[in-house]
Amino acid sequence: MELEIYVVDAFTNQQFKGNSAAVVPLPESMGNEWLDVDLMQRIAAENNLSETAFLKKISSNYYQIRWFSPLTEIDFCGHATLASSFVLFHHLSCCGDIQFDTQKVGTLTVKSLADGRIEMSFPNQCPEMVSNVPQDLLDGLSIAPETVLVNRQAYFAVLPNVEDVLNVTYRSAFLKKLAPLDVVVTAASDDSEYDFVSRYFWPANGGDEDPVTGSIHSGLTPYWANELNKTDLVAYQASQRGGILYCQLSEGRVLVSGSAVLYLKGTILV
Repeated sequence: MELEIYVVDAFTNQQFKGNSAAVVPLPESMGNEWLDVDLMQRIAAENNLSETAFLKKISSNYYQIRWFSPLTEIDFCGHATLASSFVLFHHLSCCGDIQFDTQKVGTLTVKSLADGRIEMSFPNQCPEMVSNVPQDLLDGLSIAPETVLVNRQAYFAVLPNVEDVLNVTYRSAFLKKLAPLDVVVTAASDDSEYDFVSRYFWPANGGDEDPVTGSIHSGLTPYWANELNKTDLVAYQASQRGGILYCQLSEGRVLVSGSAVLYLKGTILV
């Protein structure tokens, strides 16, 4: 079987920045069938990117989407949704809003903005305060958080300042024990260009540090909107590759937008 594959750098307008995702649109001839789950996982492991997204067309501008890290299927992935939307808009002739049906987070609506960015509508996954902070979280970070929160995806470790976010180190052996939850560290920005910064560690589900994590901003946005008393925010994820995310609270949803750039187009033979 031959499958098309695209590799897109998401949340950036420069190649080799942001977060790379593979996008595999499945042939319409497959009908309602997915590839075997084991095969999708093997493809994702072979790609060895943060995520590989598989798309199945249901009708015009309506798709089902599934995301796989090199280790496991993922409930929710923002950067691979952005990458998938970029492929549909720029290479597969989609016009107008796109809807993605997901298994765990409902329907995600995506639109192309006039400035070239792609905007995704995510569920509001605002974190809640943690009363008993897991010792493995404290042992897994080199800097103690001021506040710890949690949502369905991750623990949120709020650090005193941006320098701490940039300099914190982590011990994968301890953070793996928090599975299935990951860990995001974050702080308000002292730079007028950004409102807050973050880094994301996920040794239990994909790798040690994710370059740019769109999905976690469905929790970071409402948290920082409340802390900073504003509904439109610009975020920077401070990995080695780095990425910029434009975030907005709107009618109970979290809108996250960003740019993307194509790196590769090819064919998989399986």
